[in-house]
Amino acid sequence: MEPKWLDWAKQLQSIAQAGLTYSKDVYDLERFEQIRNISVEILSHQTESDRTKIRDLFANETGYATPKVDIRAVIFRDNKILMVKENTDDCWSLPGGWADIGLTPSEVAVKEVKEESGFNVKPIKLLGVLDKKCHPHPPSPYHVYKLFIRCEIIGGQPTKGIETSEVGFFSENELPTLSIERNTKSQIEMIFRSLKNPEDPVYLD
Repeated sequence: MEPKWLDWAKQLQSIAQAGLTYSKDVYDLERFEQIRNISVEILSHQTESDRTKIRDLFANETGYATPKVDIRAVIFRDNKILMVKENTDDCWSLPGGWADIGLTPSEVAVKEVKEESGFNVKPIKLLGVLDKKCHPHPPSPYHVYKLFIRCEIIGGQPTKGIETSEVGFFSENELPTLSIERNTKSQIEMIFRSLKNPEDPVYLD
């Protein structure tokens, strides 16, 4: 669902990053740097963003380019879903964030829920593995896989975190303004369907 120019820019960046990592020939390195510059130019032109900022965003990535992993915890209580209000945009999302090196997906879900909502949870089921580009999120310079993990509350109390200002439970028909960078209405609808149909298979892509 993302624009084709963004897909092209990310593919060029991926090719350039791999080339700059593995190439030894000085002329090849120069060509791969030119490819990276083209990718930066595309993003800068299409988003009207500062070229230096975009280059810095790409320059912090080294090695073979792979998708980033965003993990979201899905928690129900009385048929309402737990959400937290993000400080960055004052909108609501499922607790979660980038996967951490050294932690399993379940461990990341537990950590993020505790930090962002105050609850202690136990992971019980993987609900979905989604490619962000296939869903109506805002354009992103990264290729992102999103994992949705169902969890159960086993303790704790609702408490705001460093990155969150409120904690709440919402019914499907009374959702707050969503942080669509993190989760979309269609994804929340998919999650509520999984509550009603627990035998459904894991949602892919």
